[in-house]
Amino acid sequence: MTARYVIALDELDPTAVALAGGKACALASLTRAGLPIPSGAAVTTGAYGEFLAAGGLRERIALELGRKEFADMRWEELWDAALRIRNLFLTTALPPDLRESLTEGLGRRLMEVPVVVRSSAPGEDASGASFAGLHESFVNVRGAEAVLEHIRLVWASLWSDAALLYRRELGLDPERSAMAVVVQELVVGERSGVCFTVDPRDAGRGLVEAVHGLNQGLVDGSVEPDRWELDRATGQVAAHEEATRERWVSPSAGGVRVRPLPAELRQRPPLDDAGARRVYRVALQAEASFSAPQDVEWTIAGDSLACLQSRPITTGAGTDDDRAGYLSLRRTLDNLSVLRRRIEDDLLPSMAREADEMAAVQLEQLDDDVLRDEVTRRRRRYEHWVDVYSVDLIPFAHGARLFGQVYNDAVQPADPHEFTLLLASPDMVSVARNREFERLAADVRGGRDVEAVLDGFLDRYGDGSWGSATLAAQRDTVRHLVLELAGAPGERRAADRDVTELERRYFESMGDEHREHANELLSLGRASYRLRDDDNLYLGRIEGQLLRAVEVATRRGTLDGAHAARLREPLHPTVGGRPAGASPSSHDAAGGTQPAADPGAPLRARQLLGQPAGPGLAVGPARIVLGPDDLATFRADEVLVCDAIDPSMTFVVPLAAAIVERRGGMLIHGAIIAREYGVPCVTGVPGATELIATGDRVSVDGHLGIVVVG
Repeated sequence: MTARYVIALDELDPTAVALAGGKACALASLTRAGLPIPSGAAVTTGAYGEFLAAGGLRERIALELGRKEFADMRWEELWDAALRIRNLFLTTALPPDLRESLTEGLGRRLMEVPVVVRSSAPGEDASGASFAGLHESFVNVRGAEAVLEHIRLVWASLWSDAALLYRRELGLDPERSAMAVVVQELVVGERSGVCFTVDPRDAGRGLVEAVHGLNQGLVDGSVEPDRWELDRATGQVAAHEEATRERWVSPSAGGVRVRPLPAELRQRPPLDDAGARRVYRVALQAEASFSAPQDVEWTIAGDSLACLQSRPITTGAGTDDDRAGYLSLRRTLDNLSVLRRRIEDDLLPSMAREADEMAAVQLEQLDDDVLRDEVTRRRRRYEHWVDVYSVDLIPFAHGARLFGQVYNDAVQPADPHEFTLLLASPDMVSVARNREFERLAADVRGGRDVEAVLDGFLDRYGDGSWGSATLAAQRDTVRHLVLELAGAPGERRAADRDVTELERRYFESMGDEHREHANELLSLGRASYRLRDDDNLYLGRIEGQLLRAVEVATRRGTLDGAHAARLREPLHPTVGGRPAGASPSSHDAAGGTQPAADPGAPLRARQLLGQPAGPGLAVGPARIVLGPDDLATFRADEVLVCDAIDPSMTFVVPLAAAIVERRGGMLIHGAIIAREYGVPCVTGVPGATELIATGDRVSVDGHLGIVVVG
C-alpha cells in the first residue's frame, strides 16, 4: 500500500487541508508557531476513501441519500438515514491492509496511551463555515482496537443528521465530502476551557471560559463555565462572571463521565485573573499565527498549558430557522430525564384532566352567548396545548433516538432498527385501545350485535379527533372496520416479543461499569418511544372537545360557517389524511378514493423509494386514504397508502397488509404501530397518494424501503 495514511502533526504541511482536514492543519500551524500542542497525528482522507471503496460504502450511502431529493428530506428522514449510514461504518470491517497501515502509522506512542480521537473534515474550521459540534470527538480512548473503532465513528459522523442539515444549508455536495481524523495524546488537565480572542458580543474585548476538569463538559453544555472578559488593547481582565460550580468531567473507563465537583473546588474559580491573562496571551499568539481572530480550546495540567485546537471565529453561513429548530430537539440525557418527569407527572395528567372537564360540560344546555364563549375558550386552550406539545413533547422524542445510537454503537447489530424491539411497549394508549378494538371484533365474531359493542368503545375513545371529524362522528366507519376485523382471516394482534436476549446483549456490550447508565438510557428510551405515540392522543382529546363544541354551536346557528371553518383549522400537523390546506382535487367525493390511472398514459411509476420503517414483505391491492371517510371502504389485507397515519386512528393498522406513507420517519406514529403488529411499512415516499391508485397491486418491502407498483 503506497498511500501514506498517517502523518505526524509536526510533519504535516499546514496547507494540506484536502488531505488532513482543517483541524489537523490548524494544529500543524500552531506547532510550527511554537505553541504547546499535545503530540499526535492525522489519519488522512485517503484512509477514509480506501475504507469506503473496500466496503462498497460510497454506493450504499448514495442509496440512503438518494431515496428522495436531498433538499426535500424531513429532519426525521435525515436522522433515519444517518442512523443507517452510521451502522454501515460500525459493521464494515477495516480492510487488513488499511488496518495494518493505520496501526503502524499511529505507532505504539498513540496506540498504548489514552488519546483523543477528533474529526478533521476538509471543510471544518474554515473561515466561511463552522462545523463546531457537528462532527464527533472522543476523549480517553485506550488501546489499538478502541482507537481504530473510534476512527470509524468519526468517519461516520460526517453523515450525522446535524452535519447533513448544515451541508444542505451551505449547498455542499455530500457525495464530495470526506473526513480526516486527528489522534492526539490526552492531556488530563485540572482546568480547561476555550478562549475567543474577540468576544462575539463585543469586538473590543476577548473572552476566556474555564471549568474544572476536562473540556468536554463545557463543549457539550453539561458544565457551566466561569467567564472572564479581557480588554483587547491591554490584555487586562475587565470582568469576571462566576458560574454555579457543581459538576466536572473526568476520565472514566473507556471515556469520560460527568461527576459532582469536589466540595473544596466549588468555591474556587478554575483560574485567577493572572491565569486568565496567561490563557489570553497564548490565544493571541494563535491569532497572530493565522492572522484572524481565533476560538482556542486549551487545558492546564500542573503548570503546563496546552492548546488542544484552534479555529476561526465565524458564524458561518448563518443558522437557518429549520436547522436551529431541529438542533434544539437534540437534548442531553439529564435534560431529557427532567423533561420526562415534567411530562409524566404534570403535562399529560393536566391534559387528561382538562379534556375530562370539557367532556363533562353539557353544551346543549348552554345559552348562545355562553356557548360562543366556551368555543372561544376551548380554541385558546387547544392553542395552549399545541404550544406545550411543540416546546416539551416533541423534544422528548429525542430520547428514543439517543438510545438507538447508543445501542447501535455498543451492540453493532446487522439491523440498524433492532433497538426499536427493546422500546416497544404494550402500555401505549393506542395499543391498549387496539386490544379493546380487537375484543369488539371477537365479540362480533362470536355473535354479538355490532351496534351493542360500539357504544362503550365510542364512549371511551370517541373524543379523539382525526382531521375535522371526531371518532364518535365516524360511527359508520368504525362499524365497518370492526366488521372487517371480525371477518379477517388469521391473527391480528400486536406481537408479544421476548426481548431477553436483546437486553442481555445490550447490557453486556455496555459493560458492568456502565450498567447504571445503560439502565437509565433504556428506561428513558422506552418512555420516549411510548410517549411519542401517546402524547398525540392526549392532544387529540383536547382537539376533539373543541370540535364537539364547534359542531353544537354550528347546528344552533351560534357560529356562521366561515367562523366555524376557521375554528376547525388544525394547528397540529399530525392529521392522517391530506395535509392541512392541501387541495382535495384528487379525492373523489363520491367514492372517497383517487380515480384510476388513465390507461392511455404512456408512463406510470413502477418502483418508489422511501424509508424502511417496518420490516417485512407484503403484496396486496392499494387503498388510498386521504381522509377519515376513506376508511369506510378499507378492506382487510389491503395496502394502506396515505399522507400519514394519525395516532387516534391506528386501529386500522391490524387490518392492513402493509403501510405506505408520504411523511417520512421510522418513529412516526404509523411506523411505530406497524412494527407492533409486524406490518411492513415504508415511509417518506414522495407523491405516494398520487403515484399509486386504489386497486393497484403493490409490493411493499419494509426492509429496503421499496414499493413496487403493478
